[in-house]
Amino acid sequence: MNILIAGNSELALHLCKLFSVENHNITLICPDRELIKIVESHTDLMTVEGDSTSVDILKSGNVKKADLLLSMHLDGRLNLLTTIMGKRLGAKRCIAKVNDPVYTTEKSKAYFKDLGIDNLVSPEKITAREISDLIRHTAATEIFYFSDNLLSIILIRLDKNALVLNKSLNEIASDYKKLDYRAVAIHRRSETFIPRGEDVFCEGDMAYVIAKPKGVEHLLKLGGKKPFSISNIMIVGGGTIGSQAAMRLEKKFNVKLFEADRERSEELTDMLNDTLVINGDASDIKLLEDEGIRSMDAFVAVTNNSETNILTCLLARKYGVKKTIALVENLDFIDISQNIGIDTIVNKKLATASYIIRFTMMTEVVSTKCLTGIDAEVFEFVAKENSPIAKKPVRKLNFPKGAIIGGIIRGDEGYIAVGDIQIEPGDKVVVFALPEAFHAVDKMF
Repeated sequence: MNILIAGNSELALHLCKLFSVENHNITLICPDRELIKIVESHTDLMTVEGDSTSVDILKSGNVKKADLLLSMHLDGRLNLLTTIMGKRLGAKRCIAKVNDPVYTTEKSKAYFKDLGIDNLVSPEKITAREISDLIRHTAATEIFYFSDNLLSIILIRLDKNALVLNKSLNEIASDYKKLDYRAVAIHRRSETFIPRGEDVFCEGDMAYVIAKPKGVEHLLKLGGKKPFSISNIMIVGGGTIGSQAAMRLEKKFNVKLFEADRERSEELTDMLNDTLVINGDASDIKLLEDEGIRSMDAFVAVTNNSETNILTCLLARKYGVKKTIALVENLDFIDISQNIGIDTIVNKKLATASYIIRFTMMTEVVSTKCLTGIDAEVFEFVAKENSPIAKKPVRKLNFPKGAIIGGIIRGDEGYIAVGDIQIEPGDKVVVFALPEAFHAVDKMF
């Protein structure tokens, strides 16, 4: 696929690196010479220095042959103009990043669709939704739903209380004859692998599991996790993510939101109906104590500073907060953060990539999820008539190494992919895959 990426943001650079290892032809248009040098030192993709709202620059990037145009500038208005112009110049699909979630309402999307923008993506809105899902599913470190929760992928960190420690997958299957879940990956000491029958779970493992709704409770029990109720939530950072998360949570929970900027605090007071907005610095321990951090069930840190988010979450754990969620934008910090006591990490670049990557596949993809902290993704494919995936039972498929089928959704029922189950045309198939397997998996569908 020919992909044209325009932008001067870290997200643009992340997408360049992500797609460059997936056998796509990538061209980057960027006004910043220093960023271009960084890209050229890490990849061999084509670069064009200049303004992506210039017709000549877009033509230099061969926009008329672009199967996909992604505009990922820091300035959302530049993205809108770039994609509108790109579509007129021949780009097949155009996606623009927007900063204000109001642009992603159905009314706004229809308006911009008429102008030539196929999709609008708000990293902040996607991340806020992830936070809301995590708050509602307290025992999971990470969770993502497929087809209205007919299946989900759940990440569980195995501590000393896990009942599966020192047991192989074969032993677990022998002990429990009917399982409504399946382990599709284990992340251990910074490496990720797809477990086979003889592989044994160890303390500290991060296990990724595909589960049916009725299997979640038993899965968490085996993982040594006990769901707990949440009533009181403290959010640090009143930017777009913090405010969007508060909007999603304030109807059901008691929410306190810290914002250091006075003017922004006043805006948030008008914007949020049932959230207590506190103008103050969350690094002030006395202030946190005065505002009842000891009585909080969940603590969410989403300031613009990853280090602040990590440290305040660690402080919250010290005060006994059960669930901590930190926004960590530096990908190099994620693995460390997950191993020092923070329950869950969210990342805008990964959240956005999860949305975009489906448009780079040859076959139909319903949804995708770039997993946090590991170089892997989960896809929800649609099986096509006469495709290789629909010709044999799962166990007889020559499925690519580095990938595994976790589950199948047929109609309004989810199934775990084990034994002689046969994938049929029209089925939605949930697949876990490492990067080296993406292309081969795509061809199977």
